[in-house]
Amino acid sequence: MNETGKREHWSSKIGFILAAIGSSIGLGNIWKFPYLAGANGGGAFVLVYLICILIVGLPIMIAEIVIGRHTEKDPVGAFKIIGAGSRWEFVGYLGVLSGFCIMTFYSVVGGWTLGYIVKSASGAISSIRDMSTAEAVFENFVSSPAEAIGYHFLFISATMFIVIRGIKNGIERWNKVLLPLLFVILLVLIVKGLSMDGALDGLSFYLNPDFSKIEFKTVIEAMGQCFFSLSLGMGAMITYGSYLSRNEKVLGSSLQIVAFDTLAALLSGLAIFPALFAVGMTPEKGPGLTFNILPVVFSRMSYGAVFATLFFILLFIAALTSAISLVEVVVAYVTDEKGWSRRKAVLIFGTAIFILGIPAALSFGVLADFKPFFGNTYFDFMDKLTTFYMLPIGGMFIALCLGWKYGLDRTMHELDIDTRNVLLERAWAVTIKYVSPLVLAVILIYFGVYRLIAG
Repeated sequence: MNETGKREHWSSKIGFILAAIGSSIGLGNIWKFPYLAGANGGGAFVLVYLICILIVGLPIMIAEIVIGRHTEKDPVGAFKIIGAGSRWEFVGYLGVLSGFCIMTFYSVVGGWTLGYIVKSASGAISSIRDMSTAEAVFENFVSSPAEAIGYHFLFISATMFIVIRGIKNGIERWNKVLLPLLFVILLVLIVKGLSMDGALDGLSFYLNPDFSKIEFKTVIEAMGQCFFSLSLGMGAMITYGSYLSRNEKVLGSSLQIVAFDTLAALLSGLAIFPALFAVGMTPEKGPGLTFNILPVVFSRMSYGAVFATLFFILLFIAALTSAISLVEVVVAYVTDEKGWSRRKAVLIFGTAIFILGIPAALSFGVLADFKPFFGNTYFDFMDKLTTFYMLPIGGMFIALCLGWKYGLDRTMHELDIDTRNVLLERAWAVTIKYVSPLVLAVILIYFGVYRLIAG
């Protein structure tokens, strides 16, 4: 709802597409996808990932947008409608809670990108010539209470600044600026990386599949990555879909969102691996790739400070556009269900996210040894809780509710397939009713049960 009590809509299809792409393209695309590919056979992982996108990502994406546009409600209101007479609305509450919980630590990581923009622009990155120095710089940065909390505050403030302005004047307008800029920066980094001596080795590693590294674990991680990358299971696409005009095509929009999200992940690999191999380094450091390895890579480049600054601006944009959608899920709930004004909702929940994010910001410093959450810091606990449990459960029940409770025949027309392709409709129906719930159940068991036991 806007301040007049009328529900807002996207001003155009491109506005919705860019906002949804912005929600999907986050740190997982730029940061996580490259190191997962590096650890799992390069091109082989890419191929498995693309298959998973088709059987998991796209069907759930379509389902969430269908639910949102069909009901024109926030996640809780949407499930009150499609799960009428039951308690299915818990799925909506889970989505809202997931978005809120994710933001309490996601904003901290978003703050790190801001801090590294400052470090890069000031030339501090240029002095990092080896891994030990890079690790020390990062550790000192995240363990500093002033810097960790300060940049966390700046990031959530930037998010609130955009969300408080509403759908057309805030989220849509800023995504129209940020998303093109993101892809421009990606292309600049790709051109730079490919122009370096030895870049072809990195390109070969990335694109040539090594199927010997494909295991069951690899497939599960690819499934999980495509699901989490697309912002599914947290109500973001339901919320964005609720602002979508009925004149727009759900299927076509979903295909474009998934395509651009996947393109961003693939281009990130093209930006990172050639440069990495060109300076004689490998992607074996996994999660440390972004803040530990890449600063060393940039320090060994010509004009390294410039390209380091561009890269961390890229990370900041990816984090910000995703954060906007997470906050909007919570805001949509209280404006729809509780009648709050957008301004009140943003200010209250933005402040709450900042306060509850402080323990996450301090989890690498003064609270590093405080591990009351099953041996985890607050940051790690919230990360695992949302990633391993809340999101897979949310996605699984979205599919089950739509496929079995509400009935696909009541929402099939929302697809607006111009050709009325019966085969395509049936394929989506089978996937939503059977394939997606089964796959998500496997992901939940693997991440939430097996890895918990195995450590």
